[in-house]
Amino acid sequence: MADHINLVKLCVGVDSFEELEGYISLAPGIARGHVTRMWPKQEEKLLNGGSLYWVIKGVIQARQRIVGLEEVFGSDGVRRCQIMLDKELIRTANAQRRPFQGWRYLKPEDAPADLPRGRKSEPDLPPDLAQTLAEIGVI
Repeated sequence: MADHINLVKLCVGVDSFEELEGYISLAPGIARGHVTRMWPKQEEKLLNGGSLYWVIKGVIQARQRIVGLEEVFGSDGVRRCQIMLDKELIRTANAQRRPFQGWRYLKPEDAPADLPRGRKSEPDLPPDLAQTLAEIGVI
């Protein structure tokens, strides 16, 4: 049983893995990641090997390792959480996700597997099989 937890977040305004990768390459050092209003209650588990899984165009396609959480204050004076992310973007197996707001916890056993370095996608499933799996919520 894993002793960490992950987050999943919509990557709004990004159309592909490559586009997100381009944005990350512009950031110096650690990619600053994402600022959120809510502080994760499972902070210890997130920092024990958790990752932020990015949903791009309705599909989890990538993840970044969470390396820290920092307190920041907006111009409105409200306390927020900055999720600090490793700069390495890891391509994952595709996993469909419906739209949602904010972030959600993602258990390790529910997280898509990493793809081997250099592989851009998984082999396509036959259309009938993909449709059946989508209908029962597997993909």
